[in-house]
Amino acid sequence: MILVSALLIGVKTHNLSENTIAILTLLDFCVTIFFVIEITIRFLAYPDKKQFFRSGWNIFDTVIVIGSLIPVGGSGVLLARLLRVFRVLRLVSMVPELRLLINALLKAIPRMGYIALLMFVIFYIYAAMGSMFFHQINEVLWGNVSISMLTLFRVATFEDWTDVMYETMEIYPLSWIYYLSFIFLTAFVFLNMMVGTVLEVMSQEHENYRAEQHGETGDGGEPASRAQIEKLEIELAEIKRLLLNK
Repeated sequence: MILVSALLIGVKTHNLSENTIAILTLLDFCVTIFFVIEITIRFLAYPDKKQFFRSGWNIFDTVIVIGSLIPVGGSGVLLARLLRVFRVLRLVSMVPELRLLINALLKAIPRMGYIALLMFVIFYIYAAMGSMFFHQINEVLWGNVSISMLTLFRVATFEDWTDVMYETMEIYPLSWIYYLSFIFLTAFVFLNMMVGTVLEVMSQEHENYRAEQHGETGDGGEPASRAQIEKLEIELAEIKRLLLNK
C-alpha cells in the first residue's frame, strides 16, 4: 500500500483526463483509509497504550497518517499534497533495515557536526587566503570571503575546478599547491572521516539490533557486545565437552 501510495503521487504529476483524476482521487482515499485502519489496529494491539507514543517511529507514522486526512482542496491544498508525499517515508518505518540506517544516521549527526565545524574552519581560512591573493584576478570568484567559500565548494566538488586553478596559475604559478592541499583536506581527509563515523555507528546499531533480536543483554541492561556473546558460546561449548566426557 505504501508503494501504491507512492505511485499515485507520481502519476498525479502528469497531464491526465478528468476521469483518470477522479479514479486516482478515489484510490488515494482508499489508501488513506487503509493507513488509518492500520495505525488504529497497531495502537489497539499495543500492550501498554501509554508506551505507544514513546516510540519515535510510532509518532512519525501517526503524524503522517493524520496529515493524510487533510482534504486536498481549499487553502491547505499545498500542505495536504506535501504530507501525502511524505507517506512514502512510511516504508522506512516498516522495514527494520531501513530503520537501522536512519537511527545510525541520526546518532552519527552529533559526531559529524564536529567534523563539519572543522571543515568550515578550513573553508574559511582558505577562502580568506583566496580572497586576499586572487581577488584581482577574478572578482566574480574571489571578490570576498563569502564568494570565495562558494568557489571553494565548487573546487571541493570537482566542478570544473581545474579552470579556476589554471586561471590563477597564470599569475601565481605555484597556486596549484593551494588547490591540491585544500582538496586533500576536504575531499579525502574530512570526507573519509565522515564515512568512518557513519560506518562505526551503523556497526554498533546492527550489533545492538542483533542482540535485541536474540534477547541478549549485558551488564546494566545494555545489549551484549560481540565479545561477551563469543565468550558465553566458548564457555557453553566447554561445559558441553565436559558433560560428554563424563
